[in-house]
Amino acid sequence: MNGADYQPIPCVQHERLEFAALSRQWLDLEVDGTMQRLLPLDVYTRDDAEWLRAQTPEGGTLTLRLDRLNF
Repeated sequence: MNGADYQPIPCVQHERLEFAALSRQWLDLEVDGTMQRLLPLDVYTRDDAEWLRAQTPEGGTLTLRLDRLNF
């Protein structure tokens, strides 16, 4: 998936993710219509889009495009 259709998220949401990653704070986020509890690990840019790397409660790791999340 390339970032050609990426829609930037509002700054306040981006800052919330960055703060949660820095403070190791779990967040409840909607991903593809399903609420998930996630621990943000990193927010970064790649392929003209912004991404979140997050840990699941089970210890797995997900990489999610920021414009696919609902807060």
